[in-house]
Amino acid sequence: MRPSVKIAIFALATLLALGGWKGLNALLDREAPTRTSLLAGDQNMTNKVKRSDKEWKAALTPEQYEVMRKCGTERPFTGKYNDFWEDGVYVCAGCGTPLFLSATKYEHGTGWPSFTTPADESHLEYKDDHSLLTKRVEVRCSVCGAHLGHVFDDGPEPTYLHYCINSAALDFKPEAAAPAGGPKEAGASTGSATFAAGCFWGVEHKLGKLPGVVATVVGYTGGTAVNPSYEDVCSGRTGHAEAVQVTFDPARVSYADLVRHFFSIHDPTQVDRQGPDHGTQYRSAIFFHGDDQRAEARKIMDELEASGRYKKRLATELVPASAFYRAEEYHQKYFEKHGIVCY
Repeated sequence: MRPSVKIAIFALATLLALGGWKGLNALLDREAPTRTSLLAGDQNMTNKVKRSDKEWKAALTPEQYEVMRKCGTERPFTGKYNDFWEDGVYVCAGCGTPLFLSATKYEHGTGWPSFTTPADESHLEYKDDHSLLTKRVEVRCSVCGAHLGHVFDDGPEPTYLHYCINSAALDFKPEAAAPAGGPKEAGASTGSATFAAGCFWGVEHKLGKLPGVVATVVGYTGGTAVNPSYEDVCSGRTGHAEAVQVTFDPARVSYADLVRHFFSIHDPTQVDRQGPDHGTQYRSAIFFHGDDQRAEARKIMDELEASGRYKKRLATELVPASAFYRAEEYHQKYFEKHGIVCY
């Protein structure tokens, strides 16, 4: 057989193999829960905005449709938001859900808009993507299911995350037109706070009883891995803390009151432990959202240090809030379900 014929046959076989792999990957993604949905406890997640393929084609530009509904990728350095630095909120081009704040956007140099953390973790969902014969983590809008891009672990401090997002999947709302605080709906008057104080079962229960707390979610934050599982965090290799994200009504409870309550429900002088639980995931930490929270928490910590209330210095970390990953569903509201806490 002539060499040219052998080359042609080999090329054809390679193309068929790649096509088969992508088809198999699509089949698996369609028929089985994704790894991320299992880890995050969102096995039953359903998109709130549902349209037929025909309706999406009519609602989106051809480029948006190719990227958002067919998982395409725009050419690098061509997107309108790649070199764009105005203040505001980036929202999903398909449904308007707030996705990223301009304050978390940075220049990664790859040619696509890059962000260190989402505006609200619940607005995103993740899927394992093997389409290029290597594992990547795809990022989608949790409200309409649109493909946005991928997330990698080569970003800057403090999250080390790199959300690489297609401009075609985004719309931009200038600061004046953006919902106050970014991730909240327009007109909302709630705030967010994030704390770690040992096993998150007990911490969530104790914080949730404070009047003015609207909602609580337990999860993992302060580490480097993308979307870790409980087992990953317990290994001590991801750097995450078991944490509680609190939504509160500032008209009923101030952030300062939350911080003081946080210090009252655990021993903030213990290093990487609380009661019988020990490990870096059980450390005491305040993950502040913005300079105002940082200043308020620092003031209270200084007051406590000077008060003589504790025989040892505070071990509580005061660090910027970073990506927060919702824990598995069986961890949520554990006390209400079982009447058991860690300490």
